[in-house]
Amino acid sequence: MRDDVFPDGLLLSPVRALAWADAPGVDGLTVASLGDLFDTEPKPEFLLLGTGAALRQPPRAFVRAVEALGIGVETMDSRAAARAWGVLRAEERQIVAALLPL
Repeated sequence: MRDDVFPDGLLLSPVRALAWADAPGVDGLTVASLGDLFDTEPKPEFLLLGTGAALRQPPRAFVRAVEALGIGVETMDSRAAARAWGVLRAEERQIVAALLPL
């Protein structure tokens, strides 16, 4: 087992984990800042958004833009999002995650 550390953030899909080196702050989130995270088949059901050490609501414009793609947004602190990722992927749910650093 590897214990990789991603100090700048992490983007997860069912097929890969990527360091999110240019992760913006919560207030700077855009669909473009997630790169190609949503380009998976089948399309993700929703985005788990980890907002760092504490829960912070992302900009409404960001949430609306993601929802316009047919993808829901679930926001929580990054630790909770990482735990939820494990549970939901064990259920084989088609999700993606963007985890901001603590």
